[in-house]
Amino acid sequence: MRTLVHLSDLHFGRVDHALLAPLRTLIERIDPDVLVVSGDLTQRAKPEQFEEARAYLDTLPGPQIIVPGNHDISLYNVFRRFVKPLDRYKRYITDDLDPCYIDGEIAVVGVNTARSFTIKDGKVSRDQLEAVRRQLAGVPSDVTRIVVAHHPFDLPDHFEERDLVNRAPRAMQAFSECGVDILMGGHMHASHAGSTAARYQMSEYAALVVQAGTATSTRGRGEVNSFNVLRVESQQVEIDRYGWDVVHKHFELVDTDKFLRSGNVWTPHNDGLMAAGL
Repeated sequence: MRTLVHLSDLHFGRVDHALLAPLRTLIERIDPDVLVVSGDLTQRAKPEQFEEARAYLDTLPGPQIIVPGNHDISLYNVFRRFVKPLDRYKRYITDDLDPCYIDGEIAVVGVNTARSFTIKDGKVSRDQLEAVRRQLAGVPSDVTRIVVAHHPFDLPDHFEERDLVNRAPRAMQAFSECGVDILMGGHMHASHAGSTAARYQMSEYAALVVQAGTATSTRGRGEVNSFNVLRVESQQVEIDRYGWDVVHKHFELVDTDKFLRSGNVWTPHNDGLMAAGL
């Protein structure tokens, strides 16, 4: 079994600093095999925000798979936005926009969906999909394959189609062909775990989609600060969601979802188990 901590939408520059130490302490206690951060490390891609994000990430365990989000591209500086869109991200966070971690049980591949030409939407290119194919080409069939991006490839029905990353159907076709099991993302500041079967009617294929809320930002959009912990085995995945308890000032287990795999199809095993205390 492998344990992954999934953080997203940290938004340094709009961070609730009271959450940082409790979050770090809990992550250390969980002791993940991989830490995943699915974008929007900063609020406005300013140097001081990247510096603060980098300093905090350095206090967290590794290995770390990190991808940028739309907020990690300068918004108001037109030159920087279109000529050097991720220059500061690469300087302070990582110059690897296609990070990859592979061991005997999991393969985690990062995809950069942030683009200069749109304010908040994202896109995945043909070249990026081919890169995912190459990275997963030699991975044994019993290794769980995970793709991490900022923008979602799937969402529950109450979200709009435009909230999905551009070219999502084409990406899903590519993912089905290379056996991607789990899609991890953020962007919406809303937690979700489900199967892609409802949106994408694909023969003998349904991936597990896991969305994280905002771990540390004050921009909660109606949901408490939260993050996910995935416990991944070859045939099953358990997803714990931790939410911020505003009364007791710590992160607490809110619910757990379990998914089982049959062939290349992931299906929910239950409707979530509410944790006591919230």
